[in-house]
Amino acid sequence: MNDLIRPTLYDSFHRVWPAEPSAEFPNLPEDYEMDVPGGLKVDVVGPVCESGDFLAKGRSLPPMKRGDLLATFSAGAYGMSMSSNYNSRVRAAEVLVDGETSKLIRRRETYQDLVGPELEAMALPN
Repeated sequence: MNDLIRPTLYDSFHRVWPAEPSAEFPNLPEDYEMDVPGGLKVDVVGPVCESGDFLAKGRSLPPMKRGDLLATFSAGAYGMSMSSNYNSRVRAAEVLVDGETSKLIRRRETYQDLVGPELEAMALPN
């Protein structure tokens, strides 16, 4: 909900695929809405326990295990501008990918980034 709210708000479609696909699923599918042979129908959801916290529903993806990473494609400029600190969650890092090159363009926020201004304000004399 706080990282990429466009699927919830606008029913937007973002391609998702394992960042490091297994040997059985090496290539990105041409149609991300079709069933992937040998894949599983899954919902890709976030950590906030609310019905609107999802990136994809009913998506056919290769089997994955805890710790595997998913790439979310075409999040675009609106991803960060619409992100929030809802539920005291820090915002994600932004990585620009151009072909084989990637560059961190905004670091992941820390909890100190989130609460620091409030702690500073509390320390001000009355």
